[in-house]
Amino acid sequence: MDKRLLLGVDIGGTKCAVTLGMSEGDDIVIKDKSEFLTTDVDSTIVKIKTAVRDVLDRNSLNDEDIQAIGISCGGPLDSSKGVIMSPPNLPGWDNIPIVGILSEEFGVPAAVHNDANACALAEWKFGAGKGTRNMVFMTFGTGLGAGLILDGKLYTGTNDNAGELGHIRLEDYGPVGYGKAGSFEGFCSGGGIRQLAQSLAGERLQMGCKVPWCPDGDLTKITAKVVADAMRDGDPLARRIYEISARHLGAGLSIVVDILNPELIVIGSIYSRNEDMMKPIVDEILSREALPLSKKVCKVVPAALGEAIGDYAALSVAADIQK
Repeated sequence: MDKRLLLGVDIGGTKCAVTLGMSEGDDIVIKDKSEFLTTDVDSTIVKIKTAVRDVLDRNSLNDEDIQAIGISCGGPLDSSKGVIMSPPNLPGWDNIPIVGILSEEFGVPAAVHNDANACALAEWKFGAGKGTRNMVFMTFGTGLGAGLILDGKLYTGTNDNAGELGHIRLEDYGPVGYGKAGSFEGFCSGGGIRQLAQSLAGERLQMGCKVPWCPDGDLTKITAKVVADAMRDGDPLARRIYEISARHLGAGLSIVVDILNPELIVIGSIYSRNEDMMKPIVDEILSREALPLSKKVCKVVPAALGEAIGDYAALSVAADIQK
């Protein structure tokens, strides 16, 4: 079985990472990694090139030893042209032809995908989605997005906007996510859970009731993790907040199941950490709302790569480049 040396470049709003990996069949091993802070465009591109050279030198490798470079970056971007197009978390990155820059520098093919699509490739190739042909990967972290593996390949849509599930409206009113009140992201994200908690805790405090996980009454200190910890300590209000999120997750997934008919839905971050509480509610809603024949063939599971998924995402973009 062929072994392939791959490079992954993860460009984030606060830091970047360059990862060297060895892929063989359905497995990949991370051999080396270098991290550094993201600064202005020109300086960061220089840092990326330098980090790649350093990783290669440390492992006694030359440019020609690398088969492909994969790049993971927040959108919007044009994956077909390899251009980063002004992501909100990367000010100044306006129409940067990152694929061309790195491919020309190192003489190997390169590709770029947004974070959700890169993570979908990672879970599909090396995680919970191994062996599937129709899989949906959903982020459930700061925001909510999805990467779609349909008929055995990544589906990105007409202009890289496929999978923006967070924008779907689930209620007329509710926490704001993706700029829309009552959206899927509003109910199913760290930011949305924080808003729900602030609203319900605020009501309790105004009624003169105590909220143990907000002892000083400062609602700005509430986070999704604070609420999750309180839920695990048996706090009924915290549990109610996660139940609200879980019910809307089930409702949103029912739409996904009805439209895409996937065999697997993989959910990361907050869901992975709280699956034991959320899954029974999600399953109940799915059984009630989704098309029975589609629900019967679809499993919902937590991400298998866990907190390490970021290390695998960009490498998976490289692994997806045809030899």
